[in-house]
Amino acid sequence: MFAAENGLRGDPRLEAISEAIRVVPHFPKQGIMFQDITTLLLDPKAFKDTVDIFVDRYRDMDISVVAGVEARGFMFGPSIALAIGAKFVPLSKPRKLPGKVISEAYELEYGTDCLEMHIGAVQPGERALVIDDLIATGGTFSAAIRLLERVGAEVVECACVIGLPEVKGQCRLNGKPIYILVEPRGIDNCC
Repeated sequence: MFAAENGLRGDPRLEAISEAIRVVPHFPKQGIMFQDITTLLLDPKAFKDTVDIFVDRYRDMDISVVAGVEARGFMFGPSIALAIGAKFVPLSKPRKLPGKVISEAYELEYGTDCLEMHIGAVQPGERALVIDDLIATGGTFSAAIRLLERVGAEVVECACVIGLPEVKGQCRLNGKPIYILVEPRGIDNCC
C-alpha cells in the first residue's frame, strides 16, 4: 500500500521525498528511468523524513529484525532499526559476507541473482521487516521473505521508498504486505 493511501494523503513530506529523488533517463540501459535515491540522501530533511515515516509506522509493531537488501536497503535499514530498538541484518549479494551463510536464489528479467544472510543472524520466531529502496517486479523482496522464513522468522511487512504503479494493484508479496512511500517520477518531472 502507498503511504498516501494509509493516512498520509497530502503530507508534504511525501512530496519533498519524491522531489529529492533524481531520475536518470536511459540508465543503466535504454528505456529505463533510473530512480536515484543518492540525491535523497544528500537532502538531510528529506532523508530524515523518509526514516521518520518508516519509524512511525513500525515503532509499535514489535519488530526485532530489520533486514536490509543490498545495497540501498543498507542506507535506510540501520537508522530504522536503531530507532525502533531492533537489530539490523544485511541481506547481501553472493560472497560479500564473511563466515557461514544461507542463500536464496531468485529470477530477474535478465537472469538470476542470490541473496545471502549470516547463519544465526535471525532466530526462529523473530518478527522481521524487509527494507529496500524500490520495488519493481517483487523478485528481490520475495527472495528476502523466503530466506527469512527458512530460518523461522515471521516477516511482518516489506517496505520501500519507491514503488512502481503496477505494484499498486498487488498489495502483497508471498502473502506479506508492502508499504511504499512514493511512486517513481518520470522524465516530465525529473529535472
